[in-house]
Amino acid sequence: MFYRENGQFKTSYQADQQIFPIAQDRWAMAILLVLALFVVPALASDYFFRAILIPFAIMALAAIGVNILVGYCGQISLGSGAFMAVGAYGAYNFFERIPGMPLVLALILGGFSATAFGLLFGLPSLRVKGLYLAVATLAAQFFADWLFLRVSWFTLDSASGSVSVNHLEAFGQPIESALSKYWFCMALLIPIALMAKNLVRGAIGREWMAIRDMDVAAAVIGIRPMYAKLSAFAVSSFIVGVAGGLWAFVYLGAWEPAAFSVDLSFKLLFMVIIGGMGSIMGGILGAAFIVLLPIALNRFLPWFSDLFGMQASTAAVSHAELMVFGGLIVWFLIVEPHGLAKLWSTAKQKLRLWPFPH
Repeated sequence: MFYRENGQFKTSYQADQQIFPIAQDRWAMAILLVLALFVVPALASDYFFRAILIPFAIMALAAIGVNILVGYCGQISLGSGAFMAVGAYGAYNFFERIPGMPLVLALILGGFSATAFGLLFGLPSLRVKGLYLAVATLAAQFFADWLFLRVSWFTLDSASGSVSVNHLEAFGQPIESALSKYWFCMALLIPIALMAKNLVRGAIGREWMAIRDMDVAAAVIGIRPMYAKLSAFAVSSFIVGVAGGLWAFVYLGAWEPAAFSVDLSFKLLFMVIIGGMGSIMGGILGAAFIVLLPIALNRFLPWFSDLFGMQASTAAVSHAELMVFGGLIVWFLIVEPHGLAKLWSTAKQKLRLWPFPH
């Protein structure tokens, strides 16, 4: 009952086309932003920032990018880790080779590098789809692994193959503490998420969804499949590339090509599936699920084994964590195949009628 929009009249097209047209949504989003930007940082420890909040913010950004390609345009991709790697190494080269290069501009240029790489490996989507497209994007993953491991130019001829960055700053402010890193990640996540939300609500977003639902019918009504698919690859790769730069610069600090392995690509795909395909909120919820669940299991399983007097080794706990993690993912997909975003949508619909029976 308190979620109804009764009495909220729109007097202009701008008001009717707001991202959050209902006042309750605007208030809820404002409260969430205050909690995320001020309340949680005031209560969080340094471990909580580095183990949970910072990787969550970066993975949420990457999941939004993957969701644009997979959820909105229906193009299955297993090469998201490669796009993150291109964004990271592209930003690194711009940052190190050009004196005085601002950090934000380096990350954006790294995103454009990932865009070019995504367009190149998005070309097979014009001819193949489904499993064949997934295999084609998987080739991008292996190609990126080989490229950054064997071509020393990208690592500035580093003998070990690993690179590192330090003394980061943005707009004259140092980014060294865990709090400043978290705020920097959120400063990129929030506007990019809003821009992605606006993009999928517009004409190009409707073209992506038409291609996803039935590409032949979309072509019949005048939608250009080549433009729609490649634009989805471009936008998705840019966002994932920026996330890759953040992952390398802010979270890792020092990295090598193995940091962007195929495991990361699968993890991003799981985030999209669990969070909800075709939903910006789904990418954020899926990232929260994937980031928080292993940490929660790592804390719960040793306590559970001690409760029953079992002395489980570290390896046994690690293996049990993987099994429970996989089992929970399968269980969740069976119970709610449309993801966490569908649960959120269902809850809002129920709140529209509460407390009356329905």
